[in-house]
Parts: sequence; C-alpha cells; structure tokens
Amino acid sequence: MGLKSWLITLPLVLITMPAVVRAQGTDFDAEQRFSSGIQLWGGEEDEELKPLSASEFPVWRSSGAEKKVVNVESFGAVGDGIADDTQAFASAWKKACFLSNAVFLVPEKRVYKVNVTKFRGPCQNKLIIQIAGTIVAPEEPRNWDPKNPRVWLVFSNLEGVRIQGGGIIDGSGSKWWASSCKINKTNALTIDSSSKIRVKGLGIQSAQQMHFTISRSAAIRISGVRVKSPPDSPNTDGIHISESTDVSIQNCHIGTGDDCISIVNASSNIKMKNIDCGPGHGISIGSLGKDNSVGIVTGIVLDTAKLTGTTNGLRIKTWQGGSGYVRSVRFENVKMDNVENPIIIDQFYCDSPKVCKNKTEAVKISQVMYKNISGTSRTSKAMKFACSDTVPCSNIVLNNINLERENGTAETYCNCAMGFDYGFVRPAADCLRNDVSSGCNGGSLNNNKKHVEINTEL
Repeated sequence: MGLKSWLITLPLVLITMPAVVRAQGTDFDAEQRFSSGIQLWGGEEDEELKPLSASEFPVWRSSGAEKKVVNVESFGAVGDGIADDTQAFASAWKKACFLSNAVFLVPEKRVYKVNVTKFRGPCQNKLIIQIAGTIVAPEEPRNWDPKNPRVWLVFSNLEGVRIQGGGIIDGSGSKWWASSCKINKTNALTIDSSSKIRVKGLGIQSAQQMHFTISRSAAIRISGVRVKSPPDSPNTDGIHISESTDVSIQNCHIGTGDDCISIVNASSNIKMKNIDCGPGHGISIGSLGKDNSVGIVTGIVLDTAKLTGTTNGLRIKTWQGGSGYVRSVRFENVKMDNVENPIIIDQFYCDSPKVCKNKTEAVKISQVMYKNISGTSRTSKAMKFACSDTVPCSNIVLNNINLERENGTAETYCNCAMGFDYGFVRPAADCLRNDVSSGCNGGSLNNNKKHVEINTEL
C-alpha cells in the first residue's frame, strides 16, 4: 500500500563500513554510504507528564473541508475523574467514526475515568483524535472488564488517523504492579491492525503493564510521546512493537520499569531517532524464540539516543531453542550514562523461575553495526556478545566505540561472536575477530569477502 505525501519518507538505507580494517589477517575494504530522508516533526518534550496547554499544542489543523467536532461531553461525559465516562466515549466514537472530517475531542483541563474501550474502524476519512485532557483507568484490578483482561484503550482497523492533543493517558497501575504477574496484565494504549497512523504529543503514564503497543500494523509515525512510570514498576515497557512494519519513533522521552522500546517477532523497517531512555531496561530487540518459536526481526535503525541509568543499553535477547533471524540492525550516535550493560547480545536469555535447558537451535543474529557509541558502564563488561555455540553471531561490526567504567576497567566478552572492529574502539574487542579454531559452528566470516553490507529498506 503506497504512502501518501503526509507520511514521513524513509528510503533505502545502505550501510557499508569505510576504511581498511584487518580481522584475523584479512583485509576488509569497506566504504560507507548512509542516506536517510527522515523528517523530524520537531518539538521538545516536557520532563514532567502534564497536559500541554492549548498554546503549546494546537487543537487541530484544518485545510479544506470544515472539521466536525464530536465532543465526548456532548454525549454525557462528566470529566471529574470519578464518574464512569466509558459509555459517553463509546457513543461519541460511534458518531465521529461515521462522519467525514471529524474530530473526536477529549477536552483539556478535565479528567475522564474510562474502562475498557475498543475504538474500532474502519472510519470515514481524515479523522482526528484530539486528546487534550486526561483519560484515567479504574484503579482497582477487580473492577476490570473480565471479558477484556489484556487491553484498556484499543484503536483498531483504522487508516489515515491522527492521534494528538498533548493530553495524558493514565493507567492507574500501582495496584496492578503490587500483584505483578506476567499473565492477565493489561496494556494501556494499543494500535492494532491499522495503517498510516500518526501519534503526536501524548503523555502515557502508570500503565498496568505495557504503556503503548503497536501490533499487526504498518506505516505508523510516533513523535513527541512521553512515557513515565517508576523504575520498579514491573513489565511496563514504554513502546512495544510486534508484527508491524514501517514504524518511526522520534523525539520521545521514555522512563519505565522495563524496556523503553521493545521490538519483537515479525517486525521490520523500524526507525528510531532522538530517543531519551531512562530509567528502564534500555532499547531491546526481543525477546525472541521462546518455547521453540520462530522469531524474525529485520531492518532496525536507532540514530541518536541517550540512555541514563538503565539496566541495559542496546540489547538483542533470544531464548535457546528458537529459530528465525535478526539481521540488518544499526545502532549509532548513542550516549550512555551509568548503564549496566551498554552493548549486549544475549542468546541465552531465560526470564523464567526455572533453569532453561541447553538447546542447539537458536535465532540467527547477523549484520549488526554499532557506531559512535560512548559513555560510562556500571559493570566491567561494557560489551557482551553471548552468542550460541551452534548458531553463532556473524558480521558484528564496531566503529568508534568509547565505553569506560567509572571505577575499574571495562572489557569486552565474546562467546561465538564473529565480526570485526575499526576506528577507535574501547574497550578492545579482539575477541570478535574470526577464529576458525574456536569450536563455534557455522558463523565464521567469509575471508574472501571484500565488504560487509547492512541493507535496510525503510
């Protein structure tokens, strides 16, 4: 499906590494060309999660046909944070979805308590969802809709919709966290089975579990989203992407108790730019391959980010026994401040109370580049490449890395990780060099190869 002119353009990104680099006695002539036509929407994010004023965030932009405003208060919403406004939101949505050029309006300076609501499409064209006030979930898990235990606000089967307004979505998650469990937990905001959606300027906080999930969707543009939850809030990923393609995340500040951004199976062509992450678990691809499943992620670019006090930095995590692949990944221009594991590939991921059994199958990881990564590591292993003995990582490339430990010496750990480094790289990563006698199977570099390419169609 072709993208219309209002969508951000993300053309082909071709990465090849410049200079002559020597790995295990072999010269790799590599020349870098990077082209990205991504356009920033601009705008700075507030540190505190408070609704933006009308002057800071325009109500809407109108060109052509006059907008038809559908105000939730016209359908009985009270907005005092106490009354249940769920039915008013559902009725207003039904009306707005039916109208062309409609604005579904959640007014500013009001707090609307809303239970599980599914905003289903398809709708008429040019729909704007203007969230200027605060939408808050019921505090008590026992008051939740038993028919919908995993979702709260779901936007599905939509095309060409804008979600904006500078307001806040508040999941009231503290009581959910107190009885934390990885099952039967609720995600706050979900976009599902949709395309050409733009989300701008929202604040999402205190989610029951994940704050913002994007699933089975294409051509999604996210800008200026602020996510905030305490560092001890369990499983509260900031933005979670699954089974989606052509997703752009820009100018976002995310602080949670889990991954700031997580990208899982069947996701491709994901571009992240100007991301401020912390607290949290960093920016992750995975986990993939759990319960012997297939995991495929390809075409991932993170360009310009700051990670502060996170338990991981740039992470790829897979379970033993899975299959599939992660490839064509680039992380560049990233600052680390007191990060526990700044660069980590973990193919022995085991988030389980039981010990995970050793298995020979694994998700294949290849064509991963780290460029212009600097800052401080909280642990001695500033770079850790723990790859499968039987399905080793290959074509791991480091360029201009400067990671130090404030107290002590930083080092690089490798297990069956094949690749090379060039330019200034600290700590040294000699363990990446190809070693045919290492006992690792099937992951060595082709010594006749003249260059390494990471091709990402974005």
